[in-house]
Amino acid sequence: MKYLFYTIIAVFIFSGCASKHEPLPTQESVNIQKYMGKWYEIARYEHFFEKNCKNVTATYSLNEDNTLKVINRCEKIDTNKKTSATGVAYATNEANSKLKVSFFRPFYGDYWIIDLDKDYKYAVVGTPSREYLWILSRTSTLPKTTIDNILAKIKKLGFSTDKLIWTIQEK
Repeated sequence: MKYLFYTIIAVFIFSGCASKHEPLPTQESVNIQKYMGKWYEIARYEHFFEKNCKNVTATYSLNEDNTLKVINRCEKIDTNKKTSATGVAYATNEANSKLKVSFFRPFYGDYWIIDLDKDYKYAVVGTPSREYLWILSRTSTLPKTTIDNILAKIKKLGFSTDKLIWTIQEK
């Protein structure tokens, strides 16, 4: 009876870990040097840490230990109060397309680059769970055709386009 209990618990635990999505493909190669710099958030899935944010940017720079320094900035829509968070990220694969990022060490989350313009004009970042998604651009806007192409790609990857919050960019 004891072994049956442990078997049921193990099945419950591992079934909860099973993904309901296909594996998430990432970019074949990301040149970290080209990825550095400022990115404007075009759209995102809403989460508590970005609730009611506008003028959202992410700035990446290389640390001496080859990790990435990440500075996320936003302004609150209702108060115009500026906030920022500084984190660290590192690549977990040779292609530099799968990263782990932390703003609250020692806890790290996935940051997978799933689409990247050949000239690094835009990037799409998500997580294998499909719970997080960001569309980033080197400029505060993207052409409609580019957005339409991105939306078609992410939909094929199992992301809901209905959940996107379109970021207000006033600058």
